[in-house]
Amino acid sequence: MHPQWDNFFLAETGAAAALTGLLFVAVSINITEILRFAWLPGRAGETLTLLVGALIAASLVLLPEQSTTALGIEVVMIGLAVWTMVTIIEVRARRYPEYREHGAYYPRVALLQVATLPAIVAGIILLTGSLDGLYVLAAGIMISFVVAVLNAWILLVEIRR
Repeated sequence: MHPQWDNFFLAETGAAAALTGLLFVAVSINITEILRFAWLPGRAGETLTLLVGALIAASLVLLPEQSTTALGIEVVMIGLAVWTMVTIIEVRARRYPEYREHGAYYPRVALLQVATLPAIVAGIILLTGSLDGLYVLAAGIMISFVVAVLNAWILLVEIRR
């Protein structure tokens, strides 16, 4: 359907799968330390949600003979699901004083919004029949990767400091 985008989204599916593997390694290695902080399992969950959302969204673009409207609906649905899940996790994490004391609550929420909202916007643009939504989706996926790598770093390295 979108042959000019196939290589890009194929690469994104591979990257999402690799980063998901990194996340599982980070959590497996540091599970005891992660469980010491009530809000860190949620961070692992939000990271997994971002990566799986990116994997699904990129995979949907690769489906053959799919209309732009169908892709738009699918991307909006995935975007809404991912946005809802990470927002709920962040709202729940806020109840832990040690999480709020880190002083990064609002910047983290903002970063998560920047990572998740592009998929919803991309889906809406695709629903209008414009393939420009794929540019917005690509940006959202790449931002999600940045957030996921930062979270994996915290779960793998920073937790040991």
